[in-house]
Amino acid sequence: MIRLTRLNNQQITLNSDLIKLVECKPDTVITLTSGEKILVCESVDEVVTRIVEFRRKVIHGIWNLGSDPNVAVSATNAQKGCAAEQQSPEEQTRG
Repeated sequence: MIRLTRLNNQQITLNSDLIKLVECKPDTVITLTSGEKILVCESVDEVVTRIVEFRRKVIHGIWNLGSDPNVAVSATNAQKGCAAEQQSPEEQTRG
């Protein structure tokens, strides 16, 4: 999710996975996969930067799940995109 500003200065939070296209016409126009268009104050470069930063945080968070010995992620939950399950150290060693 990224935070952007509509032309009327209204703050919005947008699911960046739904973005199909970002154009400068001369205002920045974001076209969603649904076909809906959103005009924002931020430049095309700023929108792209925010998307990249958001995705880096997501990847970093997933990457760091494996570094916490108190958190175990089962293969089933990882495939479904579920949050990590808390397991005791005894449960983790049993597999």
